[in-house]
Amino acid sequence: MRKNIVAGNWKMNNDLAETQELISHLKLQMVKEPTAKVYVAPSFVNLYNTFQSLKGTVVNVAAQNMHYAENGAYTGEVSAKMLKSIGVNTVILGHSERRALFNETDELLAKKVNAALENDMEIIFCFGEELKDRKSDKHFEVVKEQLENGLFHVEKDAWKNIVLAYEPVWAIGTGETASPEQAQEMHKYVRSLVTDKFGKDIAQDVSILYGGSVKPNNAAEIFEKEDVDGGLIGGASLKAIDFLNIVNSFS
Repeated sequence: MRKNIVAGNWKMNNDLAETQELISHLKLQMVKEPTAKVYVAPSFVNLYNTFQSLKGTVVNVAAQNMHYAENGAYTGEVSAKMLKSIGVNTVILGHSERRALFNETDELLAKKVNAALENDMEIIFCFGEELKDRKSDKHFEVVKEQLENGLFHVEKDAWKNIVLAYEPVWAIGTGETASPEQAQEMHKYVRSLVTDKFGKDIAQDVSILYGGSVKPNNAAEIFEKEDVDGGLIGGASLKAIDFLNIVNSFS
């Protein structure tokens, strides 16, 4: 049975003091049994501190990215082995900003997926169309291609470690949000793709998150859709009260 999930992607925000302050507010205000599984993804330099600070709480820690190699001459990169050594077992892969700003291709992401699975890590795999794709009615085609090229090569048993995150690029950091109906339409389509490739059981068990300007005032309406299982939250995750209100938005 699939889980409700809310993951806060802090991106390149918060120095150590700001990270500690945000964690403090989360610990103080988080209910003992939230309505969703909760993750936060701080910057690399604050991962270990965050993991240590959140030990014994219901909040899980994820990395925002990782390299596909175990080690080597990759200056500035971080491996799955390094993440696991500090207690981090979940990684976000394929975020639209990594694709657009750092030229991450589907082929590269497939290698990162393989490395994460080989290290028994959980993956939050992101995908989504740009505004030009939506306007030209190619959004389904783009999403299908990203999934088939970057993720659908995995074995069936890998899906126990995979969470999907649909992020329409035109709705990230723009204040624009896909309507709940648009989100449901894409999530239903994605679940059908998983069904066709891996079977109905896996498709019904995988959680599919929506990411794109989710806020406390629209989260409940989005999350109530049948195939929307939570959110990958950007800006709103930087304020504890907003993030917690989103966590508690499930009916």
